[in-house]
Amino acid sequence: MVDVEFRVVSERRDGLLLALGQVVIANGFTLLRQRMLNSDEGVVLVMVVRGPPDQLLVLEEKLGTHHLVQSFEASPYEGGGAPPPQPAVRANGAGNGNGHPAPAAPAPVASAPPLAPTPAAASAAPIDVQRVETLLPQLARNYPNILLQLVALERELPPAQREATLRYIGQRVGAWVYKRDFALGGQLPLADSVRRIALPAMRQLVQAELQDDVLRVRNSPFCHRGEHGECCHFLRGMLGGLLEGQHGGQMRVVESQCRNTGAETCRFEFEA
Repeated sequence: MVDVEFRVVSERRDGLLLALGQVVIANGFTLLRQRMLNSDEGVVLVMVVRGPPDQLLVLEEKLGTHHLVQSFEASPYEGGGAPPPQPAVRANGAGNGNGHPAPAAPAPVASAPPLAPTPAAASAAPIDVQRVETLLPQLARNYPNILLQLVALERELPPAQREATLRYIGQRVGAWVYKRDFALGGQLPLADSVRRIALPAMRQLVQAELQDDVLRVRNSPFCHRGEHGECCHFLRGMLGGLLEGQHGGQMRVVESQCRNTGAETCRFEFEA
């Protein structure tokens, strides 16, 4: 589980916590604590929530695009220890519908780390987590027109952070696209998952084709950036995120060839 702090600015105070609390709960998260105050910007609502990391991008998109929200920021919660329980936010208001107060949320167990480890993030290189969490809702709103943002990010990142950061963002975006577009389908063999999930998702972003269970990309924008070796870290991470919903943590994506090294196409192979 992941603990995240959201900061929302709105013009309206009445009903704001209830409306956004419903969104939090509907997406599988628990509202741990909240505070609301007036500022020069407007009404500021800060919420600390806990829930599954693979659903976080969906929740951020829903909150960031909510009609009551003027501006939205997300960052890992670093409160140090579990927050005290707060009254549960319920769909029918502050009570339980019969005049009695709503029951308090159960006290949470020991605080989870800001981001649960994932295969895409398993790297000795550091990741600027706060920057990533700020970027992800923007990518969700702009998807599939996200490559220019990612190329700009790649240029700004220190070389030591590029691979780990872009792979992690790719994994998060891929998991979100899988849940949004493909999760209702049945379990598929690996070759069918690549053909029916990975290929159509990649074609929303780049020119992709499938040859003998190998996915080839002709126009990756991440090539020729002055790095040595394969450099399509975001695409590799996204392919992993797309397919892990079908094949779990055993999914492995390898970029076996890259235009950055002189190949005609970027070539991705899959193992599960």
